[in-house]
Amino acid sequence: MKTFTHARALRAALIAAAIGGASTAALADIKDYKFELVDQTVQAGPDKTITVRLMNTKTGKPVPDAVIFATRLDMAPDGMQEMATKITPVPGAEPGTYKFKATFGMAGRWQLSLGAKVQGETGTVDNKLVITAQK
Repeated sequence: MKTFTHARALRAALIAAAIGGASTAALADIKDYKFELVDQTVQAGPDKTITVRLMNTKTGKPVPDAVIFATRLDMAPDGMQEMATKITPVPGAEPGTYKFKATFGMAGRWQLSLGAKVQGETGTVDNKLVITAQK
């Protein structure tokens, strides 16, 4: 009878540990990630490089290997959403950085909209960053 009681207690402890471990993993939140610009300004003109870093705001560390599936660059901050330009991904230099090439047709404020999936997380990181193009 004692062996049966010990086995049940051990099984209950293992189940509690498994549930506790799962709840700790569930504490991660997609809102703990954000993109930030490496440089806030670029020169207006063709083939300019934009570099962003995806950060985990809780750890303060860059996040490598995210899948960026949505990009848009337009002049929404200056009231010209229809003034959009093509944006092309290029290889990043260091883990957690993501680079894009774009043509900034005129000086002003441009909005870079990004959507990404972080491995191991559910949901989408969505950020809108403002870059100033200068003459």
